[in-house]
Amino acid sequence: MASKINKQTKLHVKTGDTVKVIAGDDKGKTGKILAIDTQKQRAFVEGINMVTKHVKPTAAKPQGGIEKKEASVHISNLMLVDPKSGEATRIGRKMGDNGKLVRYAKKTGEVING
Repeated sequence: MASKINKQTKLHVKTGDTVKVIAGDDKGKTGKILAIDTQKQRAFVEGINMVTKHVKPTAAKPQGGIEKKEASVHISNLMLVDPKSGEATRIGRKMGDNGKLVRYAKKTGEVING
């Protein structure tokens, strides 16, 4: 019986990247990726898809109340912003100088660090 291999898919965005939302309620907005859930292929983007959460009073927050926080967005609705030109661009992968795969912007051809 063949064993399952835990293969993680490569995503076009990483934590810390600046992205533009290309679909949904926040279409056209840009933000920085805070966290990524690779299993569900969703990302938490700073200031995007804000939801209200009702918080019960605890020892840390005796007041409780209503908090605004980011909810996740599917990564197919995000497009990487090229650090050089500031425009949204598709990305590709090619061999870098050190023999590792590096991401590059398809519009400008510049290698994306990170």
